[in-house]
Amino acid sequence: MARPQFSAETSGGGAFVRQPNRFTGRVTADSTSPPGGGPDEQDRWPLEAGRYRLIWCRACPWAHRARIVRGLLGLDDAISLGTVDPIRDERGWAFALDPDGFDPVLGVSFLSEAYLATDPDYTGRVTVPALVDTLTGRVVTNDYPQLTLDFSTQWRSLHAPDAPDLYPVALRPEMDALMAEIHTDVNNGVYRCGFATSQEAYDEAFRALFTRLDALSERLVGQRYLMGDAITEADVRLFTTLVRFDAAYHGHFKCNRNKLTEMPVLWAYARDLFQTPGFGDTVDFDHIKRHYYGTHQQINPTGIVPLGPDESGWSAPHGRG
Repeated sequence: MARPQFSAETSGGGAFVRQPNRFTGRVTADSTSPPGGGPDEQDRWPLEAGRYRLIWCRACPWAHRARIVRGLLGLDDAISLGTVDPIRDERGWAFALDPDGFDPVLGVSFLSEAYLATDPDYTGRVTVPALVDTLTGRVVTNDYPQLTLDFSTQWRSLHAPDAPDLYPVALRPEMDALMAEIHTDVNNGVYRCGFATSQEAYDEAFRALFTRLDALSERLVGQRYLMGDAITEADVRLFTTLVRFDAAYHGHFKCNRNKLTEMPVLWAYARDLFQTPGFGDTVDFDHIKRHYYGTHQQINPTGIVPLGPDESGWSAPHGRG
């Protein structure tokens, strides 16, 4: 069996098994902690504009969804933004894009410093997004699925007046089920293809990925977005994988039954979202390619970053609105 990229997250059968999220605190409107206080007895931090900092990487799809939702809801002034470099070495995510290599608010060089300030015994992989408390330097959460849902629900009092409802109450049961399928087969499915170290594990993930993409294509034939006529959290979650598909997953992760550009419905749908304010303007294909091809030495030992694919098609008319 091949040597895995992440040995602690690879099963005996060669399947990639993503680590659980270590920090699961939440910023909530009903926290019983006073302003400036820490988490209450239920690990709920007080809702305060300007207190928390979202750390993201332009290359990472999990972090990208948090960046998009923050912007769509008008939370830019309420939650500050820190950006790590797309190249991650054994020390983890670095603030190498900032002057002198320090995050100007947190005063740290690596996100791992905030992780260890929160849990000195942490030995897992440091991940983005992470919501960090600027008063203590502690990580509130790296639980990316809950984080964006909380942005929609718990942070509502700080939303822009015209903010969309990305998590409508009436649609939540259906949305939750759909997003779970998208996570298993698509969002995480591409990683299960790319990080598999056995043929069997890869084959299973590959088939599940394209079976799900085919089903999503059928769903989108008769409606503009996944839940109907309005953008929801489900669209954000699918988009951040689709926008990386041809640039990284098709070649680097061997998700090569089709390119996105060869799946007409999904390609038009992805372009529709890309051309929507808050989506395409947060995409950085250079960071995406440099991260994937430059940091997974077991998959791409030369570290060569491909020059393609052609990105000009993302601005072509999509015909869906």
